Amino acid sequence: MKIDHLVVNVDRSVHEDKDIIEKIHSIGLPYNPKKGKGTKGFKVSNIWIGNEYFEFVRIKTKGGGGWLKDWTTKYLDGHRGLIGFCLEVTDIDESYQKLLHQNIDVAPPKPLEFRWFFNLLKKTMPWRNLYLPEFQGVPFQFFLQQLDDEKTKNYMKKYMVPNSLDNEISGISEVMIYGELTKEDKKILNALFKNYEDKDDILTIYLEKQRIRFIKSDQYKVEVILTCDNRNYANKLVNIDNLQIKNWNDSL
Repeated sequence: MKIDHLVVNVDRSVHEDKDIIEKIHSIGLPYNPKKGKGTKGFKVSNIWIGNEYFEFVRIKTKGGGGWLKDWTTKYLDGHRGLIGFCLEVTDIDESYQKLLHQNIDVAPPKPLEFRWFFNLLKKTMPWRNLYLPEFQGVPFQFFLQQLDDEKTKNYMKKYMVPNSLDNEISGISEVMIYGELTKEDKKILNALFKNYEDKDDILTIYLEKQRIRFIKSDQYKVEVILTCDNRNYANKLVNIDNLQIKNWNDSL
């Protein structure tokens, strides 16, 4: 299991405001908001960071144009920031069974589909998603994803450009979520993750090469730490609403 991507609700300005786009560029992230998937009802732009990425989502119509119904509703109700936290898994069906056995209410994995061209055409993405229940204490949810096959993964990598790898920013190393988890929230985490530690108001989840930390706080915010080997960009950061993206290297 690894961090794959973060789905973030954003205002139109993140897609179109030149000053905001330049701030993202200034920390070494080659953001091109004109690229990305979408329909008449939604627009997605990406920031590619090695094999991980951000999806910046804007809902343009009341129906959302095929975007997830619950996430569309939350966007229209004013939600901004992290809405979906995607983890890549190697066997999504096995993960589904394990969650069921631990009494987590989840639906079977299914592909993402959306309609376009006056609802006449349907596009099915080459992967399946499994959505965990929404957290009660913080306003996002985890979901699992598995691509259909290695051929699909290699095909997808061709489109992960421009990529921050060109600036020696190679991936997401840590995500820190500040907020207050409930008992039900911790039940989800206990079912989902094998290796974690809950101590001194910090719940730390250890993945193979990455880390997720839930830090008890009265104020909700999310900080994402990127691995950076470029002295020109190390320790630089950008804030987008309640999301902070920061480059980090202990030796620079």
